[in-house]
Amino acid sequence: MGGNVGSAMTRKADLIVLVAAMIWGFGYLAQKTAMTDVGPLTFVASRTTIAALVLLPFARAEGGPRPWRWMAVGGLTWLAGATIQQTGMQVASVSNTAFLSALYVVIAPVMALVLWRRASDWRIWGGAALALAGAFALSGGRLAAFGWGDWLVLASAVPWAAYFLVTESAGRAGRPLSYTAGLFAVVAVLSWPLALSVEGLPGRALIPALPEIGFVGVVSSAVTFGLMSVAMRHMPGPRAAILLSTEALFAAGIAAVVLGERLPPLGWLGAALILSAVVLIQTRRGA
Repeated sequence: MGGNVGSAMTRKADLIVLVAAMIWGFGYLAQKTAMTDVGPLTFVASRTTIAALVLLPFARAEGGPRPWRWMAVGGLTWLAGATIQQTGMQVASVSNTAFLSALYVVIAPVMALVLWRRASDWRIWGGAALALAGAFALSGGRLAAFGWGDWLVLASAVPWAAYFLVTESAGRAGRPLSYTAGLFAVVAVLSWPLALSVEGLPGRALIPALPEIGFVGVVSSAVTFGLMSVAMRHMPGPRAAILLSTEALFAAGIAAVVLGERLPPLGWLGAALILSAVVLIQTRRGA
């Protein structure tokens, strides 16, 4: 009976993470367009402030002791990943960004092995390889000449991988929404001084970006990361990273609907590889 319950919880957790990936894929366009009006630090500070405020009532309703340590560590990894990635996205090519951002699917199990001496099941390694190959195919199957922005996007994969492992550990505290609200508050408190010192007051430039910032702050941040924190109480970080790689599929879908873009044959191959990665890790629920 216990095994059946655990398997059912894992299936629900998988579905929740896939929903989060879908929202992220849809929110990518808003995240990109907002950068035409505000700088990356201002964007990160604004979205996390909104996310923390949205999650605050739910965090208060959880009650009990707060996972303060995990909030701080999670906030630092999130701040590093988001700030480095957002800065690199200003100049990195679209194809490079799509591929390099997905490197966390490989880094997460390696990090778990190095830091915790926890070897992932072979399905996780196979799924990570398939997801990475799929992301490469979706990006066009080539990498443009590397610039400083591409190196930043590549570097952001390391703190993002760490974030998955921290969130997995924080799940044991049993206060997922408190943890998520707290980490966003940490990011907001730290990023606003950085944004003001580096980019200055946004002024009227913030106004045209408000719809995108609002959507990313509420839906792509508060909702998705809150859902993911709940789900990761029942799955390891490397598994969540592979499931989240489906974000690229949803991003391609919204690009097709909104921008009229169509996937070439190589793109369809990439989509198939990512879906194969998801199917592979489903063959062992506890992976």
